[in-house]
Amino acid sequence: MTNNTPPPRLTDPYGRTIDYLRLSVTDRCDLRCSYCLPADFHDFQIPEHWLTADELERIVATFGRLGVSRLRLTGGEPLLRRDLANLASRFAAQPGIEDLSLSTNAVRLAKSAAALRRAGIRRLNVSLDTLNPERYREITGGGKLHKVLNGLEAARQAGFVPIKINMVVMRGINDDEAEAMVDFCHQHQFTLRFIETMPMGQSGQRATVDRYLDLRHIRERLERHHTLLPAAMPGGGPARYLQLAGSDLRIGFITPLSQHFCDSCNRVRLSVDGTLHLCLGQEHTLSLRDPLRAGCSDAELVQQIHRALALKPQRHEFNDKPQQVVRLMSMTGG
Repeated sequence: MTNNTPPPRLTDPYGRTIDYLRLSVTDRCDLRCSYCLPADFHDFQIPEHWLTADELERIVATFGRLGVSRLRLTGGEPLLRRDLANLASRFAAQPGIEDLSLSTNAVRLAKSAAALRRAGIRRLNVSLDTLNPERYREITGGGKLHKVLNGLEAARQAGFVPIKINMVVMRGINDDEAEAMVDFCHQHQFTLRFIETMPMGQSGQRATVDRYLDLRHIRERLERHHTLLPAAMPGGGPARYLQLAGSDLRIGFITPLSQHFCDSCNRVRLSVDGTLHLCLGQEHTLSLRDPLRAGCSDAELVQQIHRALALKPQRHEFNDKPQQVVRLMSMTGG
């Protein structure tokens, strides 16, 4: 490979092209959602283990040369990283990166929405599991719903399109709010995505055992009152979309357990400490921080990424081995 020859595109052992990187900029969060981060968990990465801004930029640039065009910034809660707007600006400037987006709980979004939009982020995914303030406090371990709603309004004013609302549906907790969330998203011109619980870490495994709900039940309920038509949305995620007839509202269903989407998986995740995760539902990983700090060349970094892709499994094993994944979602990168 010469300096003028681009490195080979990323393809895993099963022929799937990887064009989407989910990049965690912190493993910390200002909420403690019951299915994600245990209330007593404090074993976060120390800042010295975080990838620096220069290291992150180098990795993003390398993935861009390898054909990755979609980059999503995640956490933990990415708005806790003070240099996020600067990072986003640096990432948006990298050749090959065409779609820069952000996943957030929106608690701190009101103050930063405009700056993030100027930095080059165009799309938002916002976690919102309930429209009931008291229920929101219970699910999130003390969060304040009005801050999220203020953040969403600031995002609308800043010009983010689309804004997707991610609702993790939990039996006996918030499944009675599906119709209300449809009305809310229709009213505010948001896209809605229902998500099944996943058995990641002890909290996720407990939530899946106690509160799991097959989203086909939600779809059937909605179809009693609405006509839902096949639809599509731009983006590289796994949701299957329907459109509410007579409106622009699109409703996505993310179903890792009832209808897995592994055959079309196009993404990998990089945690804040530089660990490349090849699958949410398995423990295949490879460190990029170690070779970076050992002084690897760009060509050697490309080799490491291709080496990691060789570890990507054909599918997750959430159903077969629900207790296999011990790491938390916040440690993985969303």
